[in-house]
Amino acid sequence: MKLNKILCIGAALNDLLLRETDAFLEGLGNEKGGMTLAEKTQLDDAVSQSNEKVESAPGGSACNTAVGIARLGGDVSFLGKRGNDEVGENIQSKLSDWGVDCKLYKSETATGQVLSVITPDAQRTMMTYLGAAAELNPDELKSADFKGYDLVHVEGYLLFNTPFTMKVLELAKENNCKISLDLSSFEVVNIFKELLPDLLTNYIDIIIANEDEAHAYTGKNPPESLELFSKLAEMAIVKLGADGVSIAYEGQKYFVEGNPVEAVDTTGAGDLWASGFIYGLTRGWPIDFAAKIGNLTGAAVVQVVGATIPEKNYEQIKKQFI
Repeated sequence: MKLNKILCIGAALNDLLLRETDAFLEGLGNEKGGMTLAEKTQLDDAVSQSNEKVESAPGGSACNTAVGIARLGGDVSFLGKRGNDEVGENIQSKLSDWGVDCKLYKSETATGQVLSVITPDAQRTMMTYLGAAAELNPDELKSADFKGYDLVHVEGYLLFNTPFTMKVLELAKENNCKISLDLSSFEVVNIFKELLPDLLTNYIDIIIANEDEAHAYTGKNPPESLELFSKLAEMAIVKLGADGVSIAYEGQKYFVEGNPVEAVDTTGAGDLWASGFIYGLTRGWPIDFAAKIGNLTGAAVVQVVGATIPEKNYEQIKKQFI
């Protein structure tokens, strides 16, 4: 599968990164490792309960993937919606600096934010205020937005705006784009379990899931999930964390061992894995080598707080293929 130009679509968000204890997380009442939608006041209230410093950086699943592709050297655009505020300006400026072609609609509603609570076991648990991102309107999309792209990469969180998601999928197909869907979260899978079979069968060419997301959809172990997904889409991917990744494509199955590292924060791990893998596809590399780059980017991001990999780490990754 050779792809050249990538369009990532999802929520343009500002990540708020907070290192805290398991007891603090229990006090918030959130399930560890998951994502819940929240109002901005709930995020503010959670932050006010902590004495720890909060760090900030651009975020959002598909946005993180776009950044990774761009910083590896790929041709990528990101489509989303931000507030007409300083937070939104900062996100757009940073994305442009990193080489992402920004297609950001604007709203008078505040730019969305995600509070990512990072516990000592490196797990991240998210509370998401979508803000302007929730106002992505299918009527704003034009067929021309998709022309010239080989792959449209969609985050599972976009399903919360189902009308917009369906318009994205229809216009992508109309323009002969391949479509990849990162299932993003087991909560997303559980909430949209009735909608997903139709999407996976009729629209999606590449299914990306981790073990929890795959199990939430299939109720089966990773090998059986991969087999089921491979019957629904052209390419099926089940990520196994530090153990590696399994991929099914064109009747072949691949397993690529992971890169075990000491993780400090799993925020963005799946997003950056996708960036490395998709970048590999843009170079026309074999599936297993593209997965190796995905494993490298995924391992790099869990060694830092947040989803922003330092430039020196990207340079080390590039040495693997330059």
